[in-house]
Amino acid sequence: MSPRIPLVDLSAQYAAIKRELDDAVAAVIARNAFIGTSANEFVSAFEREFAAFAGNRHCVACGNGTDALEIALKAAGIGPGAEVLVPALSWIATSEAVTTCGATPVFVDVTPGTYTIDLDHAAAKITTRTQAIIPVHLYGLPVDMHQVMRIAERHHLFVLEDCAQAHGARFDGRPVGTFGQVATYSFYPSKNLGAWGDAGAMLTDDESMAGKIRMIAQHGQVGRKHDHRIEGRNSRMDGLQAAVLSAKLQHLPAWTKARQALAARYRSSLAEVVSAFQLCPPSMEHVYHLFTVEISGRDEVQRVLAEEGIATAVQYPVPLPFLDAYARFNHRPEDFPVAWALTRRILSLPLYPELTASQQHDVITALSTAVDRTNRDLTKAR
Repeated sequence: MSPRIPLVDLSAQYAAIKRELDDAVAAVIARNAFIGTSANEFVSAFEREFAAFAGNRHCVACGNGTDALEIALKAAGIGPGAEVLVPALSWIATSEAVTTCGATPVFVDVTPGTYTIDLDHAAAKITTRTQAIIPVHLYGLPVDMHQVMRIAERHHLFVLEDCAQAHGARFDGRPVGTFGQVATYSFYPSKNLGAWGDAGAMLTDDESMAGKIRMIAQHGQVGRKHDHRIEGRNSRMDGLQAAVLSAKLQHLPAWTKARQALAARYRSSLAEVVSAFQLCPPSMEHVYHLFTVEISGRDEVQRVLAEEGIATAVQYPVPLPFLDAYARFNHRPEDFPVAWALTRRILSLPLYPELTASQQHDVITALSTAVDRTNRDLTKAR
């Protein structure tokens, strides 16, 4: 049975802008503009619009956010023998892209409070083989990009910003994705800017890099069809996704403000309920792809909320170094103590622009009751 309050409600989003989305799809169908190459008018329009929104000169649309990471690394020449610094708390796409390129992910613990990559720990892990760092703007909170760039410049590292959860986020007044050499985005349907299927993009200010990225994503072609300069791959955003994203993009600033207002209400109402919130330093503008809190007895609280029809999520339940996929590295909890502890305490609450005041009140009330009940049970167990 579906929860009465979901983690994200895409049906409510569709209902709010139904005519715009229906018209966008109808326009693609009328023009048979389905396949996404640089000649597709809907794809090229979205690339221009999103580049302007994100603050970059060039945008290359692709099939999904994972492809975006992998293509960007390949365009930078990252391959066998290279090491890439990756935060221990992220979706597997971040590290998976590294290994798919033949390089080795070097996991880095995260910082308490922000949950983003611990840059002091990252600097300590740099070797002569380290060629790149991937700061992940987790849950919509920026990484300290000034410190990232200082480390990168000192050690001549390629900086790939993973902005999959941070559409429109800013650090020190500047959009994320404009600090490193390349930024990658996912437009998975539940993202702050989501397509109606898989879609992604790579953004850069470097014209030469943009050309390499586009060539790789389109079968190694340059210019006309059948002119293959290298063996590339097929990773294209189709016309339908581009049209949907263009229609949604104009609403994204208002949606972000709504997310921020909901987050502020959670913070003020739950200050005495949860153990901690994700910190948001003054230099950072959080866009709240997820609203994540720390809770003692998290699993029991989550179970009680589910009984009340309130959806929650744990992102992510296992730090990357401890997934079976990376068992070969033989990592131990003490290697990444912050990430290890966080994944036993974090919980993401329902947050989306269409969440009503009544629904949010129900979440706050149910969470308060669940935490109180769980704390009482834990006290009795002692």
